Amino acid sequence: MYTKHSLRGELVIRFRLKELIADKEFHEDKRITYEEIAKATGVHRTTLSKLANQKGYNTTTDVLDKLCIYFGVDLDKVASHITNDS
Repeated sequence: MYTKHSLRGELVIRFRLKELIADKEFHEDKRITYEEIAKATGVHRTTLSKLANQKGYNTTTDVLDKLCIYFGVDLDKVASHITNDS
């Protein structure tokens, strides 16, 4: 159960886009750019950059679905729920 305290910005969704890109680059032995992902998924490269770099970025389930399909992974590999203890 969530408390009022835990709903005041203490809970964070962490996107693992950088890790997914690194894994794909390793397996395909080539560099993967946001532009390449954007063309393949229809997700704007600015959105991809914000997912990778902006803590607390809010996105849609459509974007998450497209990334799951592109990387061939389940949602838990794209995003995870963490508690921010700072």
